[in-house]
Amino acid sequence: MFYGFTSVITGRKGPMLSHFCAATPALFILWIIMAQVAGQEDREKTTALKDLLSRIDLDELMKKDEPPFTFPKTLEEFEYAFNEYGQLRHIKTGEPFVFNAREDLHRWNQKRYEALGEIITQYVYELLEKKCNMTKEILPVDATEDEPTGFIYLSPDALSNPSKLLVLIQGSGVVRAGQWARRLIINQDLNSGTQIPFIERAMQEGYGVMVLNPNENYLEVEKPTKSPLPSPTETSDEPAEKRERKDDKEGKKKKEFYEKYRNPQRETETERILIRENGSSEEHVLYVWDHFVSKAAAKNVFIMAHSYGGLSFVELMNQRELEVKNKVCAVALTDSAHNIWLQETTKSTQDWMQEHCRNWVSSPEPLDIPLEPMMPDCPRVSAGTERHELTSWMSFDSIFRFFSEFHAKEGEEAEETSNSVTTRSGSHKNKHQDL
Repeated sequence: MFYGFTSVITGRKGPMLSHFCAATPALFILWIIMAQVAGQEDREKTTALKDLLSRIDLDELMKKDEPPFTFPKTLEEFEYAFNEYGQLRHIKTGEPFVFNAREDLHRWNQKRYEALGEIITQYVYELLEKKCNMTKEILPVDATEDEPTGFIYLSPDALSNPSKLLVLIQGSGVVRAGQWARRLIINQDLNSGTQIPFIERAMQEGYGVMVLNPNENYLEVEKPTKSPLPSPTETSDEPAEKRERKDDKEGKKKKEFYEKYRNPQRETETERILIRENGSSEEHVLYVWDHFVSKAAAKNVFIMAHSYGGLSFVELMNQRELEVKNKVCAVALTDSAHNIWLQETTKSTQDWMQEHCRNWVSSPEPLDIPLEPMMPDCPRVSAGTERHELTSWMSFDSIFRFFSEFHAKEGEEAEETSNSVTTRSGSHKNKHQDL
């Protein structure tokens, strides 16, 4: 041993060093092979991980233990009901609705919330029909049996009332006819989240009422399954036997890797079939104007539009400017999403909006306090709340006062016109007698 060691120092090769030098290339080659194998395994794992992340969302990793998406179909089955104050409460505990029914299952909780929302939509439809005595009008008016349809709600005198007509236009999103905000209905009460108080007040004051449904734009149907496309390996020039062995090997690895994270609940893929001439909020408002509002007997039409509904109204003005000016008396907007620059409104439209429109916007200022104008269109005043979805309800009394003022002004102008005609007629009669 010492001989071998001293030989290294002296430069002479002893027996031990000779064996070591002879074995070194083999060990080195073995080390290289092991490193290559380990590197190959790491690369395969990295490739599989990248493939996994490209196929699924990170949230999908939490879905394995997710409960099935089967929810109650009625409020009673949900064990919720509206109390005498219009608040949604649990039948047994009396507690408000709880979104996080199951911790760490956000997607399941969201699906449960959406299922409850669909029940709320049907509940509001029932209120419109039974409490407000409104009827459903199918759109398009000439719809065939095999095409998708939407609808609006009309009061009994919506088309025949000779004096006043109120048209309600909601914002965008999941809300349907009769709703301002689903969140308010579920978490606050029916008065703040639905249009029911506006409808009842309007009817008491002698208005006919039309409730538009600008988000009912399509029929959702299940997407037909597509036959799988051939994989790149199927079109390659490799021998079939070799290709099968390779596919089996890769498939086994992927299956083992994905099995841990696979999603047992695959949601049905759907596609949307648009409702003819009602495929968007803007199209819907224009269609209802052409087929209902323009044909109504009312001399004075009043419009209330929330959020995106304000944008749809401005688009209506762009398309039917003269008709709107001749028929509409006043327009109340609440946190309107319109933009006269992007929507390219005319100067005459902007001038008319200055005189006939008012926009109640979310603000920390007290209700009805005038705010600085952002555009040269309609005056802006505070809605008395900083919450966007509450602007309509908080402006409730102010809006009807605004409408009443305009209606009184229209009455005075009509009376002045009538007196002027009478005076001219009397003067002409006197001149005729003198002659």
